[in-house]
Amino acid sequence: MGTLGKAIYTVGFWIRETGQTLDRLGCRLQGNYYFQEQLSRHRTLMNVFDKAPVVDRDAFVAPSASVIGDVQVGRGSSIWYGCVLRGDVNNISIGSGTNIQDNSLVHVAKSNLSGKVLPTIIGSNVTVGHSAVLHGCTVEDEAFVGMGATLLDGVYVEKHAMVAAGALVRQNTRIPCGEVWGGNPAKFLRKLTEEEMAFISQSALNYSNLAQVHAAENAKSFDEIEFEKMLRKKFARRDEEYDSMLGVVRETPPELILPDNILPNKAPKTA
Repeated sequence: MGTLGKAIYTVGFWIRETGQTLDRLGCRLQGNYYFQEQLSRHRTLMNVFDKAPVVDRDAFVAPSASVIGDVQVGRGSSIWYGCVLRGDVNNISIGSGTNIQDNSLVHVAKSNLSGKVLPTIIGSNVTVGHSAVLHGCTVEDEAFVGMGATLLDGVYVEKHAMVAAGALVRQNTRIPCGEVWGGNPAKFLRKLTEEEMAFISQSALNYSNLAQVHAAENAKSFDEIEFEKMLRKKFARRDEEYDSMLGVVRETPPELILPDNILPNKAPKTA
């Protein structure tokens, strides 16, 4: 860097430092004794090359998730906290009502030992458990992938099939409808029961309902969050004898009650 370049760099540094100092001073004068950095380097939805994610307006993508490149997320689906969906060298497709739970990874295959170029296709009403890894595979509608399971390139999970928690499914393995596979490497364990098949559909519905609550919570403004904190403090549970001596009956305000579609069998409680 020449003399002129160093001078320009130094002037730019001074201007930036002066601006930050003035910003901090303004915060203190307004009564906010902290400095806020407005730019977050994390991008929940991120383009790569010429590809951009397409997420349905009724889907929930957690703020700490990363949905990158050629990724499609259908209506009512949910991508939970810490998930990474990276559609950079191929595409990822997720149907409706599917949940990809916390810390899961979904990627695609541009090349592998078999020379196949593989996208990752996940159908509708699928449950993918926490910390699962799906790579260049296909999971049909209403299938279930357990927590910590790994599906390698070319794996095909048919409708109403289940991959047990912690299983490692080797390349190009096909898991037939109605079967449970588990282990390392994964192999057939048994047939699914009717109750388990019904549970897979119910699990997807439960997560779809729960995602609505998280989406609403994440959309709240700072003032709304502070107001609810004040309500919780005000209506915190007190000793029942103390309240009865004062003749006080405390009822939880509607803002602090979990919706019935999340816990359908719960009874109203006082707080």
